[in-house]
Amino acid sequence: MKVMAFNGSPRKKWNTAVLLEKALEGARSQGAETEIIHLYDLNYKGCKSCFACKLKGGKSYGRCNIRDELTPILDRITESDALILGSPIYLGAATGEMRSFCERLIFPYLVYDAEGSTLFPKRMPVGFIYIHEFSSFLQWIFIGSHLLFRSTFD
Repeated sequence: MKVMAFNGSPRKKWNTAVLLEKALEGARSQGAETEIIHLYDLNYKGCKSCFACKLKGGKSYGRCNIRDELTPILDRITESDALILGSPIYLGAATGEMRSFCERLIFPYLVYDAEGSTLFPKRMPVGFIYIHEFSSFLQWIFIGSHLLFRSTFD
């Protein structure tokens, strides 16, 4: 069994990384081969919406067409048996690195049909560890700015 973990935090030794390492430690105790990828170490961007991954019969059908440091990692994911994602929550969402990673991981496999089909070759358990520390003062600032943005841009 192979378990891959993805650290979406810019910090390699703080809360998110510690929890991911503990999860991998548990997997290793059951005989799994493990690997942790620190997303902030990689040079990549999110989905460009080029739709090359959606072109049936195309060379990139079901695979992200972008070639960068994330490409070989995306290729290795299909060889894994489980994924663990980890991210701190900044301003109410996962980090930009994690969101860009998820775009590149998930979108190429989605099929636009009534059944909600996927091109991913197998079912795989995925866990998400997130860290959220939010003071009540910051929460009110965030809620206020969210309402401002909603009323401005909706």
